[in-house]
Amino acid sequence: MGNSYAGQLRTTRFEEVLHNSIEASLRSNTVVPRPVFSQLYLESEQPLAHDGRTENDDEDDEDGSESNSPPIPYQMKPPPEGCCTTDGFCQAGRDLRLSSLASDPLDVPPGFMLVGVKSPSLPESLLVCAMDRCFLPDERGHNALLGFSGNCIGCGEKGFRYFTEFSNHINLKLSTQPKKQKHLKYHLHRNNQGVLVKGAPICWRGHGKRWIHVFHWSNWNCKFKNANTLCNLFLYPAGSHANAGPPKKRHKGWSPESSANSLTESTLKTPPSSSALSTLSVSAPQPQVQVILSLLTVFICLPLINTGHGPLPQLTGNVNEVLVSSLLQSCYLSSQTLPRVYQHYGPSPIQPLSTEMQILLTVYYLVQLGPDQVPLIEDLEQIFMRSWRESHLSEIRQYQQPQTPHFSLPPQSQQPLTPSQLPWLAQLAASSCGEGVVVLEEKIGSLAQGLQQTFSRLMEGRLENTNYVVIIFTAPGQETQSCVVVTGKHQCRALAESMYSPNEGLKEINHQLSTGVAQELIHYCNSLGQGASAFLHPSPLSSSQESAEERSLKTTYKYSIEWRKVRPIQLAVARKLLSHVCAIADSSTQNLDLGSFDRVSFLILVPPSEVTFQQTVLHLWSSGVLQELGSLDQECLSQREAERYVVKMDQNAQARIDSLIQEAQSNSSTLYILVHDHAHWDINSSSNSDSALVDQLLNSREVRDAPNILILHVTSFPFALQTQYTRISPYNEIHWPSAFSNDVDLYHEKTRYFGVSELLESTRSGSNLPLLRYDSSFESMASALEERFPKLHSAVIRTTVLIQHYCVALMAASSKISSSHNLHKHTSVETLEIVQSLLTAAQQCPAHHGHMVLLRIPSLALAAWAHRRLSRVRRQLGLDESFEIIVGNPNQALSIGQSFTDQIKTWLKIQDADWVPQTYLELESLPCILILSGAEPLGESLPRSLKYCDLRVISCSYLQRTTLEQELGLAAYLVRAESRPPHNPGPGSDLLESDAEKLSSTDNEEEEGQENAPVIQNHPLSQTNSQPYTQTLPQHQSLSQVQIPHPKPQPLPNTQSRRQHSKSTSSGSLSPRASSPHLSCSWARGVSRPPSVLLSRALYDIITASDSSGLPRCTSFLPHMSVAWASSFRPLLSKMMTCTEQSLYYRQWTVPRSYHMDSKNRTEGRSDNFHTRRLLLSGPPQVGKTGAYLHFLGILSRMLIRLMEVDIYDEEDINYKGVLYHPPNASWPNPDIVRTMPFDYTIHDPKYDDISSVYNAGYKPSAEGNHVRQEDVYLRRRTSRIKLSKYAAYNTYHHCEQCHQYLGFNPRYQMYESTLHAFTFTHLLLGEEIQLYFIIPKSKEHYFSFSQSGGQLESMRLPLTSDWSPDCIKSPIFTPTTGRHEHGLFNLYHAMDGASHLHILVVKEYEMAVYKKYWPNHIMLVLPTVFNGAGIGAAHFLIKELSYHNLELERSRRLEGGGPAGDVWPFIILADDSCVMWNAVDLDARNGPVEHAVSLKHILQHMEACPDLAHYGLCGIRKWSSRGLTGQGEPFSRGHLHDFLLLNVDRSQNVQYDQNRFTCHDVDFTLRLHSAGLLICRFNSFSVMKKQIAIGGYRTFIIKTKTTDVPTSVGPSQYICAPDSKHLFLATPAQLLLEKYLQHTSQKLFPLSTKNYTHPVLSVDCYLNLGPEVTVCFVSSRPHSVNISTTGLLFSGLLLCFADSFVTPVFLKKFTFLKGATLCVISADRSSLRQTVGRLELEEEWRFRLSDEFQTANAKEDRPLFFLTGKHI
Repeated sequence: MGNSYAGQLRTTRFEEVLHNSIEASLRSNTVVPRPVFSQLYLESEQPLAHDGRTENDDEDDEDGSESNSPPIPYQMKPPPEGCCTTDGFCQAGRDLRLSSLASDPLDVPPGFMLVGVKSPSLPESLLVCAMDRCFLPDERGHNALLGFSGNCIGCGEKGFRYFTEFSNHINLKLSTQPKKQKHLKYHLHRNNQGVLVKGAPICWRGHGKRWIHVFHWSNWNCKFKNANTLCNLFLYPAGSHANAGPPKKRHKGWSPESSANSLTESTLKTPPSSSALSTLSVSAPQPQVQVILSLLTVFICLPLINTGHGPLPQLTGNVNEVLVSSLLQSCYLSSQTLPRVYQHYGPSPIQPLSTEMQILLTVYYLVQLGPDQVPLIEDLEQIFMRSWRESHLSEIRQYQQPQTPHFSLPPQSQQPLTPSQLPWLAQLAASSCGEGVVVLEEKIGSLAQGLQQTFSRLMEGRLENTNYVVIIFTAPGQETQSCVVVTGKHQCRALAESMYSPNEGLKEINHQLSTGVAQELIHYCNSLGQGASAFLHPSPLSSSQESAEERSLKTTYKYSIEWRKVRPIQLAVARKLLSHVCAIADSSTQNLDLGSFDRVSFLILVPPSEVTFQQTVLHLWSSGVLQELGSLDQECLSQREAERYVVKMDQNAQARIDSLIQEAQSNSSTLYILVHDHAHWDINSSSNSDSALVDQLLNSREVRDAPNILILHVTSFPFALQTQYTRISPYNEIHWPSAFSNDVDLYHEKTRYFGVSELLESTRSGSNLPLLRYDSSFESMASALEERFPKLHSAVIRTTVLIQHYCVALMAASSKISSSHNLHKHTSVETLEIVQSLLTAAQQCPAHHGHMVLLRIPSLALAAWAHRRLSRVRRQLGLDESFEIIVGNPNQALSIGQSFTDQIKTWLKIQDADWVPQTYLELESLPCILILSGAEPLGESLPRSLKYCDLRVISCSYLQRTTLEQELGLAAYLVRAESRPPHNPGPGSDLLESDAEKLSSTDNEEEEGQENAPVIQNHPLSQTNSQPYTQTLPQHQSLSQVQIPHPKPQPLPNTQSRRQHSKSTSSGSLSPRASSPHLSCSWARGVSRPPSVLLSRALYDIITASDSSGLPRCTSFLPHMSVAWASSFRPLLSKMMTCTEQSLYYRQWTVPRSYHMDSKNRTEGRSDNFHTRRLLLSGPPQVGKTGAYLHFLGILSRMLIRLMEVDIYDEEDINYKGVLYHPPNASWPNPDIVRTMPFDYTIHDPKYDDISSVYNAGYKPSAEGNHVRQEDVYLRRRTSRIKLSKYAAYNTYHHCEQCHQYLGFNPRYQMYESTLHAFTFTHLLLGEEIQLYFIIPKSKEHYFSFSQSGGQLESMRLPLTSDWSPDCIKSPIFTPTTGRHEHGLFNLYHAMDGASHLHILVVKEYEMAVYKKYWPNHIMLVLPTVFNGAGIGAAHFLIKELSYHNLELERSRRLEGGGPAGDVWPFIILADDSCVMWNAVDLDARNGPVEHAVSLKHILQHMEACPDLAHYGLCGIRKWSSRGLTGQGEPFSRGHLHDFLLLNVDRSQNVQYDQNRFTCHDVDFTLRLHSAGLLICRFNSFSVMKKQIAIGGYRTFIIKTKTTDVPTSVGPSQYICAPDSKHLFLATPAQLLLEKYLQHTSQKLFPLSTKNYTHPVLSVDCYLNLGPEVTVCFVSSRPHSVNISTTGLLFSGLLLCFADSFVTPVFLKKFTFLKGATLCVISADRSSLRQTVGRLELEEEWRFRLSDEFQTANAKEDRPLFFLTGKHI
């Protein structure tokens, strides 16, 4: 019920007895309660140790009025002359009587209160005076200071320090000794009418009253079906805030957490005045409860009321002395709101817990709390949920099963708890704890009477030992009402302080310090060690007087800075970030176009902490990212330049981010990364706070809508950003991976993260002193002083005690006080050990290395006071040079003494006179006490020399998961994996790190070089000189990667390896050894040991306790004060949850509060409220997130540069010898000259350097023969990385603004509509009709003609030859493609320079859908189903035949329209899907021909403008090479063409592509085209660049078996088999098997042809690749064909592939063969094979054997190919 710890059950015996009693008592009524109570609480039995509190020994004993001894005569001092001596008036003549001053405004100083003085001469009246509260007793009559301090209300005179003097001034005229106990009788306070009246008597004799804390219940009907609306109100004393009055605002965590709550947050934040309380009651007239006068005066602390069920009675009187909380109400409301799943099926047997059961469970819970434990609302909520689940277990299971109309479980047979049974059961439960819990139910006519009776009992002192009063009101026909009053002093203090937010608590502390309320506490604590300063020795230690220079002369220790390295796990995280960015760019939403950016810029936003700012600047500067991004010159070493890229989130951040937005708008080609570090800080909504900079800047519309701004949130506590209204997609979260799995170092880190789970494991091991512990001595003293000073905030008390402990420990450990052994009782063992370690470490180390001690004091004022106090004691002890005391104020720069700065400069060899440390990391090995202040840590990283992390001041007001883990994250550490941490957790001990992403914590704590612990070396003195710091710290260096050479005495063997495994349990545990210098350096010994953490007892109990899931208790807390639970019916976090699952958990079960910046995210009218360009990186504290995201910036920049570059095949033409025929500057080829040019049979394309060369009489091959198999060519081909020009073709990942319409995306990112059209034509070669499908987008229908009747596709429109337009390309572009729907370069918008063009993708049927998805605005030609397994030859065959058929249709259409038929444009373009850029040769360059990038539009328009283009059957361009033109620079050539072709379908009508071919189809087609007499021309002045694409393509052949359907290692010899034999059949097309077999085994098939260029293999009518060692001579059997002269040529073989009728015996007899030459005849089946042999009379000259007949390794249904071999006779 408050934000503090709820304890465990002290004994299980209580449960057993209670169960038996309840069951026995209810049997008579046949009401058997379900046995749930024994399982309501944690199962583990943990006895509670209750530390005794010291009683106040300073009680005033002066009052002797009740003694039997006679009164001592007293003579008053005569009044000064002229003074007033009238009774009831002061000596100044002012009236002091209460009756006269009742209505007058009185000035009461802070810390004072009005009391009534009884005058013997005026028995009927009281005199009014103002007295300091410190000298008045508490409600128990204790804790009143000796002495007096008062003011006169009449004349205003102040500063009366003695009651005797004061009694004379107010004319008491006493006859006995004046005593304040006798004459100061009553508290005075004002009633509702503002009249000053007499209150409760002052309790001078210990009849103390108790504080009050009230819970209130009752039940009234509301809109919820079968549920009761609960009103929850906490009322408790707020003693620690008495001086400042009640809190001005309720703690935000106490506001209602359920949508069912009837109280708004604004109501809950109202001060608890009478007007505020009236809003909590129902509109009907309510009973009134008079708040007893002077309740605050009597009881010191304000009562706290918790309303439960029913309306709270109206409080009247001094309502300002009552605090009201609605925490319990939220719990009740939430637990009675059933989940929706149980409301879907009409009337449900599942009902929420009844009001009576909730009250009874609450009583049970309060009973089990220990005397020092404070109730937690999370505990009670889980108790309700567990009880509800157990009571409806069968019904819940029913709803989890599929619903069936025929079966339903009946309701439970047990009857519910009745109102008449509730009081008796509650009394029975409360009886087991004595007076700890009191239940008021007898003779209570209403809730108001119960409250009035509670107040009366408090006044009478009857609740002395009671912590909780439960008021229950039941009446027939009325709803049950109840209220809980908390009266325990410890509980009231904790609950009152928890009502403050952290910032409000700090304001209260500052108020108490500024008003001097805490001075008495400080004076009291100082008195504990009084007199010690008198024994200080006047002379300081000699070692402390040494200067930094003298120290450097005495030692050879030095720091040598190593290059900073990115750890493997940081590299992995950076790559994960990059992959998520690429995923955003690759998504179909088109939210990020990475291809349009050519550089990266960034801005890192950090919290307003100067140290964090400088720390981030140092990380950035030393990482080398600025140099990599080109922001800094390589030689620049100034950190000033890096400061431009880091911004503190203060008022100056607005201008910086506005400037970045303007820059982003003007530089669309730059990608801007906004890194929001420590992202859980400042998540307030700008509508509720003017200082919510993050919301104002990062969530602004300008940032959200900018297409080139990406936001990266970095945090260790992502919970507050993972709500139902989050702006971050779960797919955009990156969690820090686990470095270890089953004790295996996954990333070879050589470091092990030591975080919260490891700290907890150290408390369970028991072998050594745990690293996480509490100080019982400190807790005892703090508790005693909290009782003594109930008005002070606990943080003030704990800080004062802590600093006093340190001061006394310094005195005791300094050896300068002769009686230091007497001081030990005024400090604790833990504090003394810390101080001794701090002092002795630097004294024992020759280099004066030491440790850091961290004191966490959130209050800036308290931290400043602690610094002054410790500094004064240090100065008095003469220890100014021994250690430094530093205040870590986030608003100020780091400041240390000059001597310590010189010491660090000496260690680092820094020559810069102006250098000062600016980060805590630079304080490595400096002995110091760091007092870290601020409401929360702001991402400051701590050095590895941190040995103690003192968090004893942190109180129970930090009970949200984020704030608690943030404080513990200060002790997070990276230790070397070789030296195992002292308490190594086992594999199952991860707290929240079963994925190790689990226990997230702070950011900005990238340890520079924590992966390498200091290494100890030995150097002579002559080697200690090094370069100045500014020269020895390169861009990638780290400050904490240090090497420490030691003095000249040689270390023991294996010193370094032993040091890595050494452990130090405490300072001085290992004795120094002269032969091992590092053993005398405590810092070097402990550098691989995590720091020890000291906590308060309350936090220690919370952290070390586990819930039912095995996780620490703190994990079930509210994740952040700015969010609320969506429902009480949520499951607990599971120990096995990964970080991703935790994120989904919080996204489902938490909602942002109204002041959270995401609270309005659902009201923007978007179905998807995620910001698509927003990422979240989370990871544990001090793990290296800063280094990871800095490295991410670097690799992102490299990737953008890489995206602007492509790998281009850069291969020089092979076997090329050029002869100049045309003038070098000729624009177009001359057909007459081209005819005179001999056809170049030699293949020059480097990709074909492993195929059979084509015989040419004038060509002599080179002697080199080291050819490579074709499978290896793809991997070894030479490439160059070329930056993309503005005329490049792109794949699907490019989508700039200009391309959106071209790609088919409208502003709403919806695909254009397209239609499917069938197109049928007949082809003689195929012997049947061919049906193709066109997918035509609506925007491209104008390229086609449709029938007017049915809209059937008739033809594709073609321009006329005479047509010309500067913005139009006449030739349709066909691009056959397969497997490259993402990577194919089909975006020709930029390549065409915006020109209109017709581009058709030719795809296979099974890939139609995926290509349509990625290219919705492209026309697609879908090949028939039978071609799904075909190769590139089939695609080109169909394109060419379709184009010719379309040409005829267009001519017919033109004739019908009256135009000339022969004037239709007959050319098409066949382009490979990897053509990326095009170039032209500039012959006018000064330094010779130079190539430059041109658009494809320029090249095509130039070629289409060729005057004699119609004379050519095929034109093409050269493949680009970095070596430029080869040979003599002939602008045109006649030979083989590849990749990018301009085909005349009219002239090439009778020459078809071989539809069966998979390889070398273009070589075969070119040879047949030339033999048909058609002109072929290559434009050498143009070149095409082909991109290396490793995915898909027609050259990707998969050989797999028929049975396994997976790629199988099958040798080429297995591609064929004997007919009718049992063989392993392959699921590969027969033609492909044949081509691959001939390629790899031709040296066996044609043995005489191997490396025998002069005796080639004769191939008739086709070209097949027989391998690089065999030469093929191509001849055509067609009449009038153009063939090379074969006169006198002896062939070593004959290849007949599907020989047609043009091949005759007469034709074959023209050629001469060597004896033993090989014949190979290929046919589709065995019958045609035999017919071919017979028809061609081959048996006359060739010898055949039965064993020489083969088939491809295909099953019969796959139509294998057959071939027969023979030998020439």
